[in-house]
Amino acid sequence: MLRVHFTSVDLARLRMAARPDALWETILSFHRLREKQAENIFGEWRSQTRARLNSEPRLLAPLVPQRGYFPDFLTPSEGVIGVEEAMEAVRATPPERLRSEISQLPAGRPLPAWMRPMANGDEGADRALARLVDTLRDYHRAAIAPYWPHLHARIEADRAARGRALLDGGVDGLLESLPATMRWRAPVLEVDYPVDRDLHLDGRGLLLLPSFFCRRTPVTFHNPALTPVLVYPLEHAAGPALVTPARSLVKLVGSTRSAVLQGIGAGCTTSELARRVGVSLASASQHATVLRDAGLLVTLRQGSAVLHTLTPLGAALLRGGSPGERPGAPGDRPAPPSADRPPHRPVVTSGTGPSPRT
Repeated sequence: MLRVHFTSVDLARLRMAARPDALWETILSFHRLREKQAENIFGEWRSQTRARLNSEPRLLAPLVPQRGYFPDFLTPSEGVIGVEEAMEAVRATPPERLRSEISQLPAGRPLPAWMRPMANGDEGADRALARLVDTLRDYHRAAIAPYWPHLHARIEADRAARGRALLDGGVDGLLESLPATMRWRAPVLEVDYPVDRDLHLDGRGLLLLPSFFCRRTPVTFHNPALTPVLVYPLEHAAGPALVTPARSLVKLVGSTRSAVLQGIGAGCTTSELARRVGVSLASASQHATVLRDAGLLVTLRQGSAVLHTLTPLGAALLRGGSPGERPGAPGDRPAPPSADRPPHRPVVTSGTGPSPRT
């Protein structure tokens, strides 16, 4: 068990990540790719992803073992800003940090020749790091990017649930609403964990980060000097967790409007929708208007912005009429504005694979 000890200052500094973390999802999905469990949930995603991959798994495996420790620099705080910002942060990792963190990998598995300059601080470390970043980017494009709207919507739905719990019950209500792997017994959050451990926040606060590809138990950092973070798994239904939009839906409304429906999730503004779908602000507004006129979404004004949410008809169309969770519903309350605005610089630290590191 992991025991997270809060002070009154830590409770005031508890926060939810404003959006999914591109590199956390990338690294944790690499664990899901190589395991055989949860075939009914991740099986279709594995098949589709493997068909798009080349040498990326072989190149990444030495740095990301199937279980246990992997270096913290692979999941920088910029991951909640965007994938390119995160890649640049990895590329900017200082040589001394590379050496320190890579040296903690299991000794029984020697590093390949191309990776050794990073571990030893030798000439060529910059080229090796650039190759690693290119490999991470290629893996992300194959494993994460095609599913990002759906992944984003599921995480937004979880954030909406936590936001409602916060509005209804305060910080205690938020912590009590977390998945069953975490239990709030004030002032300690007890977390299912493979080893017995205590984490004293000491006034630093805690960042809660829901993750689509985190599985079984939550994950925390390896380096105690990094800002405290707790990555916890979303709860998945029994069916496939990630599939590309149904072909029938794409044929019916077009690929862009299909992506717009996926991107709305539990609710978003027009600018957020444009970022999720990868279109201009004007295009996002135009597609939202067409879908709203068709009764597939509703739009409410919040101050100077507007909030789009799916109608029951839109949610049913998105899931093809099949049973299961819908990405969002008009009755789902979005996270409170304070939870949707991160601090000046969103902070996320890195962590572990399926078995969190000791």
